[in-house]
This record gives sequence, C-alpha cells and structure tokens, in this order.
Amino acid sequence: MVTVHEVKTAKDKREFLNFPIRLYKDCPYFVPPLFMDEKKIFSPNYFYYDTCEASYFLAERDGKTVGRISGILQKAHNEKTGEKRVRFTRFDSIDDQEVASALFEAVENWAKLKGMDTVCGPLGFSDLEREGLLIEGFDQLSTYEEQYNYAYYQKLIENCGYEKEVDWVERRISWPKTPDEKFIRVSEMVLKKHGLKFGTAKNLNEFLKKYADQFFDLLDRTYVDIYGTVPFTDGMKKSMIDNFKLIMSLKYVAVIVDENDKVVCMAICFPSMSEPLVKSRGRLTPAAIYGILKSKRHPKVIDLGLIGVEPEYALKGVSSAVFAYMMKSMKDENIEYAETNLNLEDNYSIQNQWRRFDNVLHKRRRAFIKHV
Repeated sequence: MVTVHEVKTAKDKREFLNFPIRLYKDCPYFVPPLFMDEKKIFSPNYFYYDTCEASYFLAERDGKTVGRISGILQKAHNEKTGEKRVRFTRFDSIDDQEVASALFEAVENWAKLKGMDTVCGPLGFSDLEREGLLIEGFDQLSTYEEQYNYAYYQKLIENCGYEKEVDWVERRISWPKTPDEKFIRVSEMVLKKHGLKFGTAKNLNEFLKKYADQFFDLLDRTYVDIYGTVPFTDGMKKSMIDNFKLIMSLKYVAVIVDENDKVVCMAICFPSMSEPLVKSRGRLTPAAIYGILKSKRHPKVIDLGLIGVEPEYALKGVSSAVFAYMMKSMKDENIEYAETNLNLEDNYSIQNQWRRFDNVLHKRRRAFIKHV
C-alpha cells in the first residue's frame, strides 16, 4: 500500500532532497542540481515565496520512500494570465503507477484546496528553474540547467490524465567547418546601419555593474508572452547574479548597445558544469569546485543560457550579430559543441538561427496539463 504525506519534518526534507540522488545513482545521464541551492526551497525566506506558495509530498511503501512531488501556486503568473493554475515540479518516482497516481492526487487536491482548476508542468517557480519532462534523448547527458528523467515518467503522467500542452526541443550545435563569411559580413552591416556596437567591460564585476539591471529589464520585455514566464523580482535577480559570479566567463557573453550604451541585445552562455556535478552528486566538494573552475577556464562544452532582444530590434537582424559572435568565440576557444537548452518548438525565429550552425536535434521536453 502506498501512503503520501506532506513534507514537514527535518527528516522529511532530507528525504525529499536525497530521493532523486538515490533513484539516479547508476544513471550516467542525470545531472543533479546544486544541493546548496536546492535545499533553499525549505527556507521560509526563500525569495520565490514572495510571489508563490508551495507544497511538498513524499510517497512511501513499507516504510521506504518510493516517490516525491511538489506543487507550486505561482501567483504572479496567474495574475498575469488570469488563470487558476498550480504547477507540479520535482516529480520523481519508481516505475509504479500506484505511486505516481497517489502523488498527483495529492497535488491536485492541494490545487483544489487553493481554489485552482488546472495543474500543469513540470514547471518550476519560474523559467529559470528546470522545466519540461524529457520525452526524447534518454541517452544524452543532461545539462546543469535542465532535469533528466527516466523514459517511464511520461507513461506514469499520462495515465494520471495529463495531456501535452507545449514541447521544447534542444539542439547540439557546433560551428561550420567553413565560416559563413556572408553571414558575418551581413551581421556587421546590420550593427552599422542601426548605430549599434558590442559593449565592453574590463572584468565580470564591471560587466554586471554596467549591464545586469538592463539585461533583466530586457528579458522581461523579450519573454513577456513566452509560456510559463514571470517578471523578475529582486530576489530572482540577486540569485542569478550570484550564480553568474560562480560560472560565467566574459568570453561567452555578448552584449549589443546603442550610442547611449543602452542594451538592445544580449546573450549569456555558461561553461558546462555537468561532469563535475555528476561526480559529486550535486555537492560542492573540493573536487567539484576544481572541476567547475577548470571548465570555466577551458571548457569543452558550453550551455546556451539566456538571450534577450529589444522588441523594436527583434525583426531587424540584430540577434544575428550575437550568433555570429558566438560562432567565432566557439571556434577561437576550441569549443567542441554547445547545448541550446530549451527552445519552444514553435519559436521559429530561434529555430531558424540554428541552421547557421552544424546542429542535431537530440532532446525533446514536454509540459503537460490537466483540468481538475
């Protein structure tokens, strides 16, 4: 018999955090989140609780944990869209329908208790968190930014009455063996035509001081209508800047500004942290820190993080200059390949950009929905 209870005690919290580490201990493709970041979800001062409520559940059978799930009431998103949604996230389970059904029933009952009529996910507190269920690409190493899951998860979720809402695709890209000189030349002409240039900074601290606030404002304008997004709060900004300082290198950042040094386009990439975190199981051990710093200095793989474009420049080819810059940077730094992370399958603008690179579509993720 399966029983589900809400996470309350310190022991429950440890079990909630450690269950996926055990479940995936023999899986070479699973990249755990940073444990020090993940445990913040149980802090009453966690910055997301300014705009959210959350519940956490564990499933047990014969005194042993067999699954977990979380529900999130993202008030800012509901206010933005006028919807009554709860998000499910951090769903992990053994391959057992009874377990999955009991967990989803707990979240659905919590959603109804909160006056909501829809459950969707996997979605985190914001799109800065891991989102989407992997449905293709189970033999691919996950990125640090996204969650890996076993193939049977899709069956468990669909059997609980959930249907597709949106899909994201991920690509592995590398630079062409022969540089696209025309593409580079046209990109330079676009910048000159609009009086734009690449922004500069002497170091990371100067870069963040000059451009961070503008970048967050730009992202809010860029992603305002994108599925699942919410406006940046001060807490979200601080958390991102802290992470930037840990893993960001100016070699893999491009910012385009106008004559007044106003940011009109910006892209941030990160050296991959997947391998060090697999070895350390998400803990910042001395070996993991060494691996992260080594990857930061001499990465073999980079993860494409965030890109924002001022709406008035969105259709003027300005973003192409950023991609041309990325192409050159990858070649100059001997990067083997880059991971795009999540792109909505119907975001044709970004999908068309990848044809400039040698690319392989190697992962697909899905968000599900159910009316309760």
